Amino acid sequence: MKISNTSIYSSYRDSEFEHTDNIPSHWIVKRVKDELLSLDYKRIPLSGEIREKMTDQIYDYYGASGIIDKVENYIFDETTILIGEDGANLLNRSTPLAFIATGKYWVNNHAHILKPRRGNINYFCYLLESLDYTTLISGSAQPKLTAGQLNRVLILVPSLQEQKAIADYLDSKTAQIDRQIDLLKQKADQYSQLKQSLINETVTRGLDKSVPMKDSGVEWIGEVPEHWETCRIADVAIPNKLKNTGLTEKNLLSLSYGQIIRKDFDTSFGLLPESFETYQIVKEGTIILRLTDLQNDQKSLRVGLARERGIITAAYLGLSFSRRVNPIFAYYLLNTYDLCKVFYWFGGGLRSTMRFDDVKIIPFMLPPIEEQVEIANYLDAKTVHISNIIITINKQIENLKEFRKTLISDVVTGKIKVTEEV
Repeated sequence: MKISNTSIYSSYRDSEFEHTDNIPSHWIVKRVKDELLSLDYKRIPLSGEIREKMTDQIYDYYGASGIIDKVENYIFDETTILIGEDGANLLNRSTPLAFIATGKYWVNNHAHILKPRRGNINYFCYLLESLDYTTLISGSAQPKLTAGQLNRVLILVPSLQEQKAIADYLDSKTAQIDRQIDLLKQKADQYSQLKQSLINETVTRGLDKSVPMKDSGVEWIGEVPEHWETCRIADVAIPNKLKNTGLTEKNLLSLSYGQIIRKDFDTSFGLLPESFETYQIVKEGTIILRLTDLQNDQKSLRVGLARERGIITAAYLGLSFSRRVNPIFAYYLLNTYDLCKVFYWFGGGLRSTMRFDDVKIIPFMLPPIEEQVEIANYLDAKTVHISNIIITINKQIENLKEFRKTLISDVVTGKIKVTEEV
């Protein structure tokens, strides 16, 4: 496929299609229900309990955002377009809203099912994915795109030949872009692994690789420099018990993705306490551990370092370290414990919440304070450099995603003309 030399159609006309002012003169505007048949009546939800009892999990089980499970039977054996009916993805579009389902599969009641009455199914999928449904969504707690609203959506219908040309062109171009995105994601993952490997190696082996080593006696740590001390968290830290009585502090902090960040004291979203007097005051250097919901969430980063004075929920455990410990070194060491999932299985892994009495017996590696400072400074410099590289890669990924989105929109709305290569 190729874009024509002019990259535009010979003539355009004003359009009632709300997503663009002008469309190619010969294109037709229709409603979804005129061009696509709804198969919603065929969908059947299956509870998690029912799916768990199935012995043969062979066929894809689709929900609002794609495949969510495997089941032992199917209700569809044809190619259809699925569009999410409810959920946050209707608004944030973090995953495709419209996508193709092929082969034998099952669909629950959280995705609309459409099949073209005529025309190219891939073209209609690209078109439906490019549209903004924000004004059609009802419900605030649970956003919903009803079948009635979807059926009334206006869509553009080129000739069958043009639909195929557009679909083939976008298949080729989006595949190229997706390959670039995948390569960049792999690159970012490699840098993330490098960063964590560097932290793990440095906080357990030190900077001088020539020093004699000894067995730490801790399974997940292995050998450490011979001159390092092995103690317990209780030997070097105490729980933070400084309460925000009288609202003396208003610098609201939060633990997010392993970082302590500021939040707006007056307009913070989410669950808020009746009074911030129940929050704990943390000082610069306090380590924060979020050790709640351990059974149900084994992915979150649970360790953060406060780099300024402020308040944070008392549901988190604050650790104040003695002068024998550099808090930045302590953060990197506990971050390694976090990523090794120590907090999840320590003590048998049966607790949904850990408190200081549970944490205090965890082993702690203690180099001389001067060496701790050297390690902390080294890791600060190295991790910032690697993090900046990852940020740059992620910006490239976002730019490619935006380019992909714009390209699809421009082609399916006729701003760019696609012709078949002779």
